[in-house]
Amino acid sequence: MAHTSDEGQLLDEELLRYARQILLDGWDIDAQLRLKSARVVMIGAGGLGCPASETLVRAGLGQIHLIDDDVIEASNLQRQTLFLPEDIGKTKALTAAQMLERINPLITARGTVARLSEDNAYELLDMATGKPHLLLDCTDNFATRDVINCISVRYKIPLLSASAIAMQGQLALFEPQLNTGCYHCVFGSVVLDAAADERTCANSGVLASTTAIMGNLQANAALQYLGLTKNPLTNKLLIWDGSQMQQRLMGYRKDAQCPVCGSH
Repeated sequence: MAHTSDEGQLLDEELLRYARQILLDGWDIDAQLRLKSARVVMIGAGGLGCPASETLVRAGLGQIHLIDDDVIEASNLQRQTLFLPEDIGKTKALTAAQMLERINPLITARGTVARLSEDNAYELLDMATGKPHLLLDCTDNFATRDVINCISVRYKIPLLSASAIAMQGQLALFEPQLNTGCYHCVFGSVVLDAAADERTCANSGVLASTTAIMGNLQANAALQYLGLTKNPLTNKLLIWDGSQMQQRLMGYRKDAQCPVCGSH
């Protein structure tokens, strides 16, 4: 377990480490303290989870808990930046957590080798000690994302969902506590399409830069949400097209008939 300090203040070593960030207009010591006191649960420690978690930890996120039941394979090394060749065969969640604490010993990182489900969510998310400030969906298939969304809505935990495949990516930040719509409101018809759900990085391929870009865009949104209490993607879906070097925002509205959040 990494060293943790009083969440009500920044140590001298933290002030030094995060100095360039604290100098930013709009980001001050209060923002850094909010980030330090935040607890994030990340589902998926692969192509998206590695860059997103590394950026958040380097920026000073206080606590991160990675949940993933997969092991590291040689094909992961092309884009999963927390892993080295000697890590092949090890579990992603534990290996990533250990690397994150090496990168920044001032934070706390924990890994759990498990697959998150609605049945084990209360336990895995440590709900008995309070809700996480944010869920980060870094998985690679629609069915799993739909489960994570159901958990987000059920416990009213903000959900920052990213996806990356080939040279394209998407990003959205849902706030179920504000009743403004959920992942299923946007992707409901796709979630129910079994053929679409079969399209993953493993069978469709992904450029290494796509996961790096989308993971860091996810971290960027998380930093603003946790440090500045601002959702830069309110009712918007960010769409990235690496082949054309284009990025656009598409608006969405809550679906009153949504089977997940419609009655909430």
